[in-house]
Amino acid sequence: MRAETQLATPEARNLVELLLQRAQSPTKVAASWKTGGRWEDVTWGRILEDVKVLSAGLIAQGVKPGDRVAIFADTSLQWVVCDLAISAAHAVTVPIYASNTPDEARYILNHSESSLVFVDHDEQTARQPGRATRMRQKLAECPSVRKMVLLEGAGSGEAELTLAQLMEQGRGAHAARPEDFDERARAMKPEDVCCIIYTSGTTGDPKGVLLTHGNWGYEATSVKGIGLMSPNDSVMMFLPLAHSFGQVVKAAWLSMGFRMVFAESAEKLLGNLMETRPTILPAVPRVFEKVYNGVVANGSSAPGVKGRLFRWAFSLFDEYVEAKTQGREPAHVGLALARKLVFSKVRASLDEKLGGNMRLFASGGAPLSRKIAWFFDLLGYKVLEGYGLTETSAASCVNLPEKIKIGTVGPPLPGTEVKVAADGEILLHGPGVMKGYYKNPEATAEVLEPDGWFHTGDIGEVDVDGYVTITDRKKDIIVTSGGKNVSPQNIENTLKTFPLVSQAVVHGDKRKYLVALVTVAEEPARKLLAEKGVKPGNYAELCRRPELQAAVQEILDKVNAALPSYSTLKRFAVMEADFSQETGELTPSLKVKRKHVSQKFKAVLDGLYDKDDRAD
Repeated sequence: MRAETQLATPEARNLVELLLQRAQSPTKVAASWKTGGRWEDVTWGRILEDVKVLSAGLIAQGVKPGDRVAIFADTSLQWVVCDLAISAAHAVTVPIYASNTPDEARYILNHSESSLVFVDHDEQTARQPGRATRMRQKLAECPSVRKMVLLEGAGSGEAELTLAQLMEQGRGAHAARPEDFDERARAMKPEDVCCIIYTSGTTGDPKGVLLTHGNWGYEATSVKGIGLMSPNDSVMMFLPLAHSFGQVVKAAWLSMGFRMVFAESAEKLLGNLMETRPTILPAVPRVFEKVYNGVVANGSSAPGVKGRLFRWAFSLFDEYVEAKTQGREPAHVGLALARKLVFSKVRASLDEKLGGNMRLFASGGAPLSRKIAWFFDLLGYKVLEGYGLTETSAASCVNLPEKIKIGTVGPPLPGTEVKVAADGEILLHGPGVMKGYYKNPEATAEVLEPDGWFHTGDIGEVDVDGYVTITDRKKDIIVTSGGKNVSPQNIENTLKTFPLVSQAVVHGDKRKYLVALVTVAEEPARKLLAEKGVKPGNYAELCRRPELQAAVQEILDKVNAALPSYSTLKRFAVMEADFSQETGELTPSLKVKRKHVSQKFKAVLDGLYDKDDRAD
């Protein structure tokens, strides 16, 4: 089946032109960010002036049309200003995830042959040193990089420059020829490359996706056309701008002119929501999983009547999910009482934590568990799940506010076509599809047909309303030795609806049965053991406890009860360390590197099969 919608007339050919349009109301607040411990509003006029000055500074530094300029920084207003200034200088932005390791950053800089790199600060993050330190470790191995521009702090040596110095240089150049900025904006062509976004590399070295000004102009127009956001909204932005989902939000901001609130960090998101009271939160499924699991863990463990009432209400929630999944309304008479006594209080508590004004969530970047989607639905929240890839400028399909179909990723955006190949693969066609992979024509030819149809690698279907459902990645489908096809992603997402489970990887291709590698969330695990009078030491020790192993087995039993026999998990192993990007199991966008995990833990997986059960 094939689905498509009509494309509205584009209002601008590139995002710099959209910025010029927004700045026609120069005193209107464009963004809010926290500086010096206080939230500061920034106008469109101020942002445009900064972009003009910085783009002139880049040109004064010798940046030429088509040059690649990298940004190695966390999401911030400065990130966006640098990005727009790079475009305004007719150069190409190369985003690098703030969480990337030194070697990952080096690979991207060298592959893209970037001439400059913006770096935000040198504060330690997670288990890694600061980004300036990471960059200094590798600059000698990046021959194309002439300068590192520090957004904060002082530079050291001739190879480093501060943002203030670059802006000062640009201020003089722009004052001498202010008309050059508008001329450059008009000279940009839709087919010119705007950025090279590197895929997160789940199966090898990341590929550089060439996305054009026309791609982002299309996204800006389309998201505006479907009414996903409005100029009166306030949108909380914490998504990484090295990810295409974050770039779509940026394009929508420039198209519609709503207020963008830049979170201090993902770790401070909750506090920032309460302080700024936004109306829309774009987020990845991991955020919704944490909210859901937090509610379930806290409610279930509440003492006395409160805990018993919560557990009763959530048993009815399971019936609610089952009924809704089957397309019928739940008939249990107690559900109305549960809504009043329990779920209304859960909603009120979440409203307070989210700032009190939240009207809409957008979910993308990975599949959202249906159970978690139905949880937010029961509470009365709208969660619009969407779908796309870096190669399609992220947003290709999205549920509409007036018609949400949980379990689907919605209809295609205006101008995008969707069709399903004979083997079930989803193909996309439209103005959002990439130009190709940078310096990799062979990989481009593998996924992009001469007539523009892009092979997503995802398996799915399209319903009579044009709504698309994605079932799994084509390469991830497990075929058991008995010839049964299993979608591991669905099982893994179900496992992660239990607060105890942090990550899960289902394995069993060409095997007689399925097994799982499981990592546990440390806080719920310690709480569970404490209730049983056990005080384990480090994470590895608690994972080995028989009480915890029994709790994981109980979870698998519950999940298996709803699966056909060939999809059930026969055995599992609890890993003695959670998966992370630093140890190689997760991509920067927090997706599991399935192939890497299978290779790294091959001995563990083999140990879950008897010799007679192993495939030849």
